[in-house]
Amino acid sequence: MNNILFRADSSSTIGTGHIMRDLVLAKEYPKSHITFATQALEGNINYKIVEDNYKLEILKSNGIDELDSLIKRLAIDLLVIDHYEIDYKFEKQLKVQNPHLKILSFDDTYEKHYCDILLNHNICANESKYKELAPKSCELRCGSNYTLLRDEFIEAKNKKTIFLAMGGADSANLNIEILNVLEAFSNIEVNVVTTVANQHLDALEAFAKDKKWITLHINTNTIAKLMKQSDFAIITPSVTANEAYFMELPFIAIQTAENQKDMYAYLENNGNLVLNKFDSTTLQKSVESMMIRLDTQLINFIDLSLAEKKMILKWRNDETIRQWMFSQEIIALENHVSYIDSLSTKEDRIYFLVKDKNNNAIGVIDFTNISIDKADIGLYAKPHMKGVGKILMRTIIDYGFNLLKVKRLISEVFEKNKSAITLYDKFNFSEIGRRGEIITMELKHENR
Repeated sequence: MNNILFRADSSSTIGTGHIMRDLVLAKEYPKSHITFATQALEGNINYKIVEDNYKLEILKSNGIDELDSLIKRLAIDLLVIDHYEIDYKFEKQLKVQNPHLKILSFDDTYEKHYCDILLNHNICANESKYKELAPKSCELRCGSNYTLLRDEFIEAKNKKTIFLAMGGADSANLNIEILNVLEAFSNIEVNVVTTVANQHLDALEAFAKDKKWITLHINTNTIAKLMKQSDFAIITPSVTANEAYFMELPFIAIQTAENQKDMYAYLENNGNLVLNKFDSTTLQKSVESMMIRLDTQLINFIDLSLAEKKMILKWRNDETIRQWMFSQEIIALENHVSYIDSLSTKEDRIYFLVKDKNNNAIGVIDFTNISIDKADIGLYAKPHMKGVGKILMRTIIDYGFNLLKVKRLISEVFEKNKSAITLYDKFNFSEIGRRGEIITMELKHENR
């Protein structure tokens, strides 16, 4: 959408919530030209719109003629309505007067609407209640998957606490090098555990002095507590690995001594993230993989409930997904369930439903024709859900290289599927062949 107009008001009577949540939604359209149309009511927070660098148009009334005139003057493609006094008749008249206009309407009181997209972002939203309240073609966005939250809440919840312990003496002198890698990640805090036996302690203290995201714990006797408070750890494959395992703390293990080889091999064979020596690039990718593991969960298709199977079938049969599949026919429930049931006997393929850390289903990934050398991959996001492709791709790359331990990931994509090709390009896939309208893409382990 190139030109978007938000229609909302704020005042001492109305409150400020409409404008605040609209400002959150506006950030989801970074490439669009956004304008807010509001009245200058007493106690308004129109200054917030200006502070966020959006254009502001002041309306004299809530009349349809004035808004219609503005829509035409600004050549608006999408109108976002967040206003209790704009109803079904108002919306329908706007659509009649502007046939190409799309309307997104906020609703949290189950009112009738004439819109293209209906958004009820409350966690209690009940999509079924809108069956008779919105056009059949209307896209319903209801519930926690669509909840709009300001950045401060997202940052607070997404902050990751990392436990870093390279041994009391840090004989390999890796603490600072690891912290240099971690500095590239935003919204983290690191607890570094060391002792006075560390010959590099002065340099470590100097490095951490002005960095609020680093806390040094010297000769601490609260290691268990620090582990409990952490999201993951970076440690050596030593006794510390036993402790982290007991505390059920995910970790990345970096081998620093010969006597750690046995533990290193065990951890590697069991799908843990390990480095046989420190390498900044490899550690950065391992941290990225760890972040993905913490923020997603994979549900094997053979473990799906019937409701989840039906949900995935609905996604798969959605036109926006089906158009990019080799088989574009509508799949019957019986055939869908039969195929999923057959997966328990197949060793060369595995399918996952991907959920976020809030247990919301966001997409599907799959690996087929799995061999020692390579696996064919596929993915699709929940229809109409934005910003999920990167999460799914990172999950594929982590699982494929770190758990399946293949050397190459292969995907076939229609040349007209530009968004998919852009995604593959971002993750360093390269074209290795063409077959009619289909491009074969490859990612090698060393290029990930």
